[in-house]
Amino acid sequence: MEFNFDDFLLKAHKANASDLHFREGKSPSLRVDGKILRTTMSPLTYDDFQGILLKIAKRDVLEKIKLSNNVDFTYEVPNFSRYRVNYCKDLGLPKLTLRVIPYDIPTLEELNLPKYLSEFTKINNGIILVTGPTGSGKSTTLASMVDLINKEQQKHIITIEDPVEFLYTDKKSLITQRGLGIDTDSFESGIKYGLRQDPDVILVGEIRDRETLEAAIEASETGHLVLSTMHTNSCVQTLNRILGFFEDGSSSLVLQRVIGTLRAIVSQKLLPKAQGGLAAAVEIMGATPAVLDYLSKNQLEDIYALMQKSKSPSLVTMNASIYALYKNGLITQDIALDYSDNKLEMEQMLRGIYHGAKNMNDDDLI
Repeated sequence: MEFNFDDFLLKAHKANASDLHFREGKSPSLRVDGKILRTTMSPLTYDDFQGILLKIAKRDVLEKIKLSNNVDFTYEVPNFSRYRVNYCKDLGLPKLTLRVIPYDIPTLEELNLPKYLSEFTKINNGIILVTGPTGSGKSTTLASMVDLINKEQQKHIITIEDPVEFLYTDKKSLITQRGLGIDTDSFESGIKYGLRQDPDVILVGEIRDRETLEAAIEASETGHLVLSTMHTNSCVQTLNRILGFFEDGSSSLVLQRVIGTLRAIVSQKLLPKAQGGLAAAVEIMGATPAVLDYLSKNQLEDIYALMQKSKSPSLVTMNASIYALYKNGLITQDIALDYSDNKLEMEQMLRGIYHGAKNMNDDDLI
């Protein structure tokens, strides 16, 4: 029986799937509430897979696929949904992974993110990083922040993405969206030439290398707000990654530039909720004078200790955020422990003997 791609998309949409997996020789799979679900459908044949590929990929994308084993692009079903698509090979056989991109950009409130994140959208210059593992909602959080600026401020916002994901409608702001390989050659060149396009805010899809980071620092030093993502699991790990880009002896100079431009790092995870769905746990490290002082001395371990003791919404550890989700009945104790990177501290919080857990303002954490 021929595979009906459109019908599968509709069923996946009704199941609230976040990701769809298609691989020749295997049955399609879905990710729902963070878990992979294998369907009982027949394995996709060569013709099935080629039919999907011809339906979702334009001619230029198909040409790229002939020359590369990894290609990113977008697919849209008008008035239904958009998808970020990755084509790759799995044991020599073609595979497609589709990430669902909502048409409507959710607000910070709708995502149940900390209210304090809205304060970062009022900053005029510097660098704000949103970090976390793949599938942790980084792009959605950034999109919500960008759309908040769009709603409230008269700015020119440039996005540089690979590929372009969320589509914005001009509100108070003017928005220019540029995709790698279509509108610009790289993140670095996109930032460089973006500075000549009268921007106020530049969204960079991801900082992957030293060249992109240097371009982002330069943009922020010249009075622009730069928003971007990194694949790191905590705020302190992000600082280590940044310094790791400059292990050739230039780290002391770049450290001073980072101190001068860093405004905040936000690290997040998505945790399974007790009643179904996902909840975001969010670590926040605002660039307070104390944080920057420790950073200048390269005392990164002291930054986390500072965050542990803080009662400010600008300094919140991942454990404090996870604990607040548990305390508010959104997640179970087992999930809190499973997703904590510091399980001993979390166990103390759950037993009520960790003093940092007693006086938290939960409204600032969720």
